[in-house]
Amino acid sequence: MRAAVATAQYADTPLRGLALREWPDPEPAPGWTRVELRAASLNPHDLWTLRGVGHPAERIPIVLGCDGAGVTEDGREVVIHPVLGDANRGGGDLTLDPQRALMSETLDGTLAEHVLVPDQMLVDKPAALSFAEAACLGVAWGTAYRMLFTRAGVRAGSRVLVQGGNGGVASAAIALAASSGARVYATARTEEKRRFARACGATAVFDSGARLPERVDVVVETIGAATWSHSLKSLRPGGTVVIAGATSGTAPDADLARIFYQQLRVVGSTGCTLSEFEALLRTVEASGVRPQLETIGFDDIPAGFARMLSGEVLGKLVVEF
Repeated sequence: MRAAVATAQYADTPLRGLALREWPDPEPAPGWTRVELRAASLNPHDLWTLRGVGHPAERIPIVLGCDGAGVTEDGREVVIHPVLGDANRGGGDLTLDPQRALMSETLDGTLAEHVLVPDQMLVDKPAALSFAEAACLGVAWGTAYRMLFTRAGVRAGSRVLVQGGNGGVASAAIALAASSGARVYATARTEEKRRFARACGATAVFDSGARLPERVDVVVETIGAATWSHSLKSLRPGGTVVIAGATSGTAPDADLARIFYQQLRVVGSTGCTLSEFEALLRTVEASGVRPQLETIGFDDIPAGFARMLSGEVLGKLVVEF
């Protein structure tokens, strides 16, 4: 089968280690299911693997791709829950399992014609979703769902700021928060990205660092150092900043005085549990909210990753097989 494979790791030129090549077709095994992929989305995690960040060299080569949707050999249409872990090791929460992993970390990933996954990682695809839409949901939308509703407690009437509203997790957070009845503000650096954030459901979108019309209950933070000060200043006393990434740096000025004096909550979040993923699918199906996506072909994968590196992508890039 054809697959997008990480063959080497280069910190500064990650695409040098990407190859579209023939790869052994996975053989079925007890407790595992082979899925014929119909769609799989590109994620920044794939670029981290190619850079050698968080992915040891001894696990190279490996097929890239963290999430996808397809059909099993008995005709079942499925979406892959991308987190492999043991809830018992995580005190009942597999995202807290110290040995948890995403697809493409310890198992071959989804940027291939077929993938073999443990049975418990497969969820029925809602009929209302296309394969391309379903293939967006595992990493980006699952992360956003847990950030908003499990970790930060967003509900109808909440005021939410999403920093950098054009990325996969950020645009998902805008859409999900808005569909829940929250008032959503977002920031973006260009007018094109501000228009995109509004299209995702933001009430208003501002330039990065701009003063908001009001303080918010929750800030969704995936950027880190570049937006951290603005995130804290935008919170009401007692508000929450929930973090699932730090693409601009992990060590900002913490501003501890503001945190303790205004009794702010700083909450980390990673991935989502299987039950949260199933709830996300029900939410998307019932609300009618859909990912903003662009489809590409298998041969366009290198160009897609190049666009991600340049910051040109709005929403999700999805490979259709």
